[in-house]
Amino acid sequence: MGIFKKKFRDIKKFPDWIYWFPAMLMRLWFRIMYKVERIDTANMSELAEGMIGLAWHNRLLFFPVAFKKRMRQRCAAVVSASRDGQYVADFIKQFGISSLRGSSSRKGANALLGAIHAIEAKKNVVFTPDGPRGPRYTLKPGPVMLASKTGAKVIPVAINASKYWECKGWDGFQIPKPGAKITVIIGEPIAVPPGLDSDGIEEWRCRLENVMRELNVDQNTGA
Repeated sequence: MGIFKKKFRDIKKFPDWIYWFPAMLMRLWFRIMYKVERIDTANMSELAEGMIGLAWHNRLLFFPVAFKKRMRQRCAAVVSASRDGQYVADFIKQFGISSLRGSSSRKGANALLGAIHAIEAKKNVVFTPDGPRGPRYTLKPGPVMLASKTGAKVIPVAINASKYWECKGWDGFQIPKPGAKITVIIGEPIAVPPGLDSDGIEEWRCRLENVMRELNVDQNTGA
């Protein structure tokens, strides 16, 4: 058994067709099992171009299917440069979401440069700002630096489930239970001032972190 596990872990990239069936199952599961409410008062699902999206790491399960196809096709997600990140990048490609490889711990400069080019091309760059290793609900400064450098506005995103299982791990990854209500919230765009110094970056990092915490609700804890 250990030999098969090692061989599996040695595969850095699977053929794209392998992801087609699980992607189809996710679409069906999301459609059939949940009542979904979408809140988008600024109509960002239609209007957002060249902006920066933020979503917490533990809300990512249904991120690929929670938004309209047109919005997904305008998104480039920042995905870890690790082997597991490759699996994620190949999976989300099934939904029309492109990826930028890198994180705060690996190849961060590559991801930042790719994000600048993506914004210039009117793509929305999506971060999980507390990933890849946490702490949970702590926003790292990368998105703030990118917003200040490019002038791109920041869109906070929440995917809140009324009931869910919580996995063990640093992020408490959430799996919505069948029959749960899932509320997808696309927040108002936030403008970050240009040319921020280190103090300004920290100030706006805290501001955006607070907005994200208010928008995202943990139903199991009420926080």
